[in-house]
Amino acid sequence: MLVTGVQMRSVSPSRRVAFQVLEQVASGGYASDILRAKTGSISSRDAGLASQIVFGCLRFQAQLDYLIRHYSGKAAETLDLPVQLALRMTIFQLRYLERVPAHAAVHDSVQLVKVHCRAAAGFANAVLRKVNRDPVSWPDAATALSCPAWLLDRWTEHFGEQAARSIARAALEEPIPYVRISPGSGLPSGTEAEPTDIPGAFRLLLPPRGNVRLHDISSQAILPLLDLAPGHTFLDLCAAPGNKTAQALETPLRLAVACDISERRIREIPDLCPRVLLDATQPLPFGMKFDRVFVDAPCSGTGTLGRNPEIKWRVRPDDFQRFHERQVQILSRAAETVSPGGKILYATCSLEQEENEDVIEGVLANFSNLRCERTEWRLPGRNPGDGFFAALLSAT
Repeated sequence: MLVTGVQMRSVSPSRRVAFQVLEQVASGGYASDILRAKTGSISSRDAGLASQIVFGCLRFQAQLDYLIRHYSGKAAETLDLPVQLALRMTIFQLRYLERVPAHAAVHDSVQLVKVHCRAAAGFANAVLRKVNRDPVSWPDAATALSCPAWLLDRWTEHFGEQAARSIARAALEEPIPYVRISPGSGLPSGTEAEPTDIPGAFRLLLPPRGNVRLHDISSQAILPLLDLAPGHTFLDLCAAPGNKTAQALETPLRLAVACDISERRIREIPDLCPRVLLDATQPLPFGMKFDRVFVDAPCSGTGTLGRNPEIKWRVRPDDFQRFHERQVQILSRAAETVSPGGKILYATCSLEQEENEDVIEGVLANFSNLRCERTEWRLPGRNPGDGFFAALLSAT
């Protein structure tokens, strides 16, 4: 045990944390959340490198696994997880990053393997000594774009080959951070940003400082479709973490209510209006109808792969139907709550037909008082920011 502790202390904080995060992601965690929890006690420089390694390994996982086979002769999936993760981490650093000392990256990787799978340390060392920056020909488009072939095929069928490849390429890039600045407000102190073509959306020019709340530009572009006006009543059925509720409250509404199913996440919503803990698939507890209802539905998140690259390796085709069923239930509750002459905005950050067009079609078939006024797609690689689908429904 003492030897293990000594070996772990000899690994740099950035690589030790990156390895721990990737282990937890492999068990179902989300990289951004785990990184925030684990990097608070290390320097900002180490935290930055840990983040680079984690997101690089997740974004380029298919390429890295191909390189593992290229250098070792063994398929990555046949290796013990600690060996697999250590090799991905180091190959990423040696081939994809600049100014990383090769000896330090290899040493730390071998030490990590020694701690978790000692018998494989010699194998890992031998493989990593072969790594260089010579060009490699990827065997297929899915590997070149580091995207599951089945997901790339779905997007090709839905959006066309060019758009599908643009979506996959965009997921390999670090996303640009955006913030929302309400009309009449100034930028937070120490923040450097420039306006975009979406009113109120600003592109950060430097990494965010302090407690600046990031708000993706595509997310900001969706809410104006609801055409909020002073005096409207507004219901946000899936509101956490509250960015779109806050955006809605830039309009002087008569009443706004923010809801969410998670007690933990509802606390993230700014205390700007009544907040209600509820399951939006169940009958809603309101004794009134609302002029505007917003459903930012829980979804697979395949439009957010730049920020959440683990999703592309985790999601499965049957997940889309599972989300579809819940989304239909929530949108149906919204349809029961909107006032005559009112509007519902349905949105997801998914790129999948089951979660978008099929949901709208199913709900319209059951509610004769609704009609679809318009739909809108924002696609990564074509539009800045996350991928989003939105449908505006009007009630008679």
